[in-house]
Order: sequence, then C-alpha cells, then structure tokens
Amino acid sequence: MVLFFTSNVHNPPVVIYMGKDKVETSPDEELIKYAWPQDVWFHVDKLSSAHVYLRMPEGMSWESIPQTILVDCAQLVKANSIEGNKKDNLTIIYTPGDNLKKTGDMAVGQVSFHSDKKVKRVHVEKRENAIVNRLNKTKVEKEVDHEQERVDRLKKEGAIKRAAAAEKRKAELELAKQREAEKQARSYDTLFDNVDEEEDTGPRKTGRELEDDFM
Repeated sequence: MVLFFTSNVHNPPVVIYMGKDKVETSPDEELIKYAWPQDVWFHVDKLSSAHVYLRMPEGMSWESIPQTILVDCAQLVKANSIEGNKKDNLTIIYTPGDNLKKTGDMAVGQVSFHSDKKVKRVHVEKRENAIVNRLNKTKVEKEVDHEQERVDRLKKEGAIKRAAAAEKRKAELELAKQREAEKQARSYDTLFDNVDEEEDTGPRKTGRELEDDFM
C-alpha cells in the first residue's frame, strides 16, 4: 500500500507519497525500484524513517525546490521516524529518485547513492504539528500496480515526445517553405531590377534621329 499526501503550499499543489510500512511486500523496495524520473527521495539522515517521495510538477528542478515544499516533505519524514520524531534539530537528506542505488546485499529499505554530489540537506529544528496535521488530512491510501503504472507513464511520455517531434517537423517544413518563397521573391526582384537597368542604360536617340524616325 502507498500513502499519498497533497501539499497545497505550491500552485499547482504537489503530491508527496510514501510506503505504508516495511511489512507485507516491502513497499519501500517497490518505491525505490519504480521511482519516477521526476521523483525526489527524502529520508532522515543517519536514522530510520519512512522513505518519502516528492513528485515534482513539470518545470520544477530538484535543485530548486521551493522552501515551503521542502519544509512539508521534511516534516512528513520526521513525523514518520520513530526515533527522529522525538528529536529536535534533525537533518533530512534528499536526492533525485534515479540517484538511489540498491544492491542485493543491502537490508530492506537500505539504499546508497550513485553520486554523493547529488544529495542535498535540509535542517528541521522541531516538529511542526500544524504542517503534519494539514498533510495528514489529505492522506489517501492506495494499492498501486507499480509495473502497470510504469508502462502507462512510458506510453504517455512516448506519445508526448512523438507529438512534439511532429510539431517540430511541421514547423521546420513551414520554415523551409517560407525561406524558399523568400528566395524566389528575391530572384524575381533581381530579374526585374536587371531589366530596368538595361532599359535605363540603353542608347539614347539624338534630336536628328528622332526627326528621321518621324519622317
């Protein structure tokens, strides 16, 4: 089971989720395995806690997550740490979901990182009950088919990429037509300019020649 929370401190609201517990089918392991590219993982540093994930909306970077969202995620992590919930001045670490590293010899819920440089920290002075209560009021428990969700996500992302590629090809074709039309227009302009120059620079008849023509 997965617990979903909604943080309304950002517009649009963002989704925060975590595994219900480490029992049953080890939901934390599933979340580690199936984290989305736009998911950011949060955990209490050096203490046991829930694995909390922020699903970033389009356009948000994990390196510039708004402070209000960081606070919500950090408070949720602290509140779901048996030991950490009782302590003040905690450090919460966070990193992109694809930076999580899991090997076969690790215990359930244990992870390391592909790159320590992609791990950031946020300080939590104390538990803020108002924040935790606000988030808990939005809590929804769902059974998630992670594999099917992954397939659906990849299918949707593929459709978006194909549509974007088609729009790009269409724009490139329109630009090529426009450039060809401009090229043709310049060719006609040059042609008529040359004709005008030939007429302007042609031999001029004298008065005597004009009289001969008249006769």
